[in-house]
Amino acid sequence: MESIIPVSELNRRLVRFREIMNAQNPEWEMGIVFSKINLLYFTGSMPDGMLIIPRDGEAILWVRKSFERTSKESEFPDIRPMGSYRDAAAVYLRTPKDVYLEAEFVPLAMFNRIRKHFPFERFQSLDFQIAMTRAVKSDLELSFMEKAGIIHQRVLENLVPKVLKEGMTEADLSGELYRLMVQEGHQGTARFAMFDTEIVVAQLGFGESSLYPTNFDGPGGNRGLNAAVPGLGSRKRKLQKGDLVFVDMGMGVNGYHSDKTMTYMFGKPLPEDVQHIHRQCVDIQHQVAAMLKPGNIPENIYETIMDGLSPDFKENFMGFGDRTVKFLGHGIGLTVDELPVLARGFKVPLEENMVFAVEPKKGIAGVGMVGIENTFVVTPDGGRCITGDHPGLIMVE
Repeated sequence: MESIIPVSELNRRLVRFREIMNAQNPEWEMGIVFSKINLLYFTGSMPDGMLIIPRDGEAILWVRKSFERTSKESEFPDIRPMGSYRDAAAVYLRTPKDVYLEAEFVPLAMFNRIRKHFPFERFQSLDFQIAMTRAVKSDLELSFMEKAGIIHQRVLENLVPKVLKEGMTEADLSGELYRLMVQEGHQGTARFAMFDTEIVVAQLGFGESSLYPTNFDGPGGNRGLNAAVPGLGSRKRKLQKGDLVFVDMGMGVNGYHSDKTMTYMFGKPLPEDVQHIHRQCVDIQHQVAAMLKPGNIPENIYETIMDGLSPDFKENFMGFGDRTVKFLGHGIGLTVDELPVLARGFKVPLEENMVFAVEPKKGIAGVGMVGIENTFVVTPDGGRCITGDHPGLIMVE
């Protein structure tokens, strides 16, 4: 499904970005955006190029490759071809002493090349300002995320139970899951802001595989294929009766994601004490969702929940062993992991139409990772779920 982002939407995004920059960096004069995700956000296309945003005057999208494609799929008002940064630099009579860049993205080699032609003295970061611009979704953005959520619900709640078969490997499930995702409308990839991060299909595992240590900053585990590909799933671990099945995946439509985790009991129910712990995680999700209202502070939401948990429950909560994470949820949009985060240190009040993935989970030795994750839109009445309301631990005979 293709969607051209209207120029009115692109203009709204630039206006919001400039408002945030003017409030937080009143002396700024020029920002330059390179990353394809942020280019997609501001221009509706993902070229090899750069977007130069002056404080005053019109922004220009400079495209190295492909100018032809970008001109067809983007309604951005000013798109120009360039062979190198030199071509763009010739248009600008002066370069400010300070230029704002994506410090989390721009590598040193690119930094040196751009500085050769735009001889600024210092760089400043605009990562936070772009993140907070992207954090509040428009109706159009929400429509894409809601479509992703509908697909997400159908795949994980209705279709996955039909493909779980005794003796299949985790890798087999990965292949079946990807087929179902794309068949139902998934864009084929889920994108992350975390540096150098890859998750091809999902974090998934049978039993204790879902506790296996990974390099991913999340509560779940994943054994993966091998050291070179720690994602997907093991070709050796086979599904057995009595296994917990854990599936945590992002779903994308027109660039925008939802995030959802679903668990299954294969062949026979898990012990009642395990199911009770899972239900506690579901209750925590509901408590967090009820607090996703404009004006509430992410840090306060996190601390309210954590202060209400018993010491026993906190052990292996949001991870396993010494691998627990210090958040309850995260913003989501063009990447699965966006700002704000429901964690200490995030003090900017929530705004209506921010979107969060809420994921209370708990590792259990000998069993695996129980818990849940769904995607919620911030509203005056609390979080509105767009990925379904099944409590998880679906029984698969």
